Amino acid sequence: MRPPRRLDLPDARAPAQGAKRHAPSAARNREPIAEVLAAHLPAKGRVLEIASGTGEHACAFAARFPALEWQPSDIDPACRASIRAHAAEAALPNLRDPLALDAARPGWAGRIGRWEAILLVNLLHLISGDEVANLLSETAQALAPEGRLFIYGPFRRAGELVTQGDRAFDASLRAQDPSIGYKDVEEIHEQLRAAGLSEVATVEMPAGNLTLVHRAGA
Repeated sequence: MRPPRRLDLPDARAPAQGAKRHAPSAARNREPIAEVLAAHLPAKGRVLEIASGTGEHACAFAARFPALEWQPSDIDPACRASIRAHAAEAALPNLRDPLALDAARPGWAGRIGRWEAILLVNLLHLISGDEVANLLSETAQALAPEGRLFIYGPFRRAGELVTQGDRAFDASLRAQDPSIGYKDVEEIHEQLRAAGLSEVATVEMPAGNLTLVHRAGA
């Protein structure tokens, strides 16, 4: 597995408590994301969370949706350690041990089975266009029939950045790695359609973010 990309991000500056990391953005966006999940998640089944980061979302959502089996994952061993630390404290029976998963590389969908839902939070702007293409293709293959895909994060809209904060953050990302940065939401929808998914909803979220909800075919 390749090493994770190391970026200077606002959440990365938050103090850690041993293995347990904290992401201020997770505390801010947890409830808005949970509201979208509540409207579109299935009543039961398995949920794969890609790039789970600190594990705070995994714990919160596993607690919020106890009938669903919640499977966190991350490429970064330090993130997986943080997920385990939060999970040990939460002690939730439906929260699984994190998978070591590089979801931006091809080939993983066939190895981990089918999922009733897959969640990506704040990932697409942190990887390259080629990695996004791999990720979306594999994610579509990993969805069970009628499975739901949720993608939360910041996007360009018709090629434009929405706020001054978006423009500053996108510039910071591209200065660190010219291959990454905000993706155009229309292009993401098109890639998902090409992968065989249909749009269910595009939900406006706080701070100019969006949650995209797509469904696999029967």
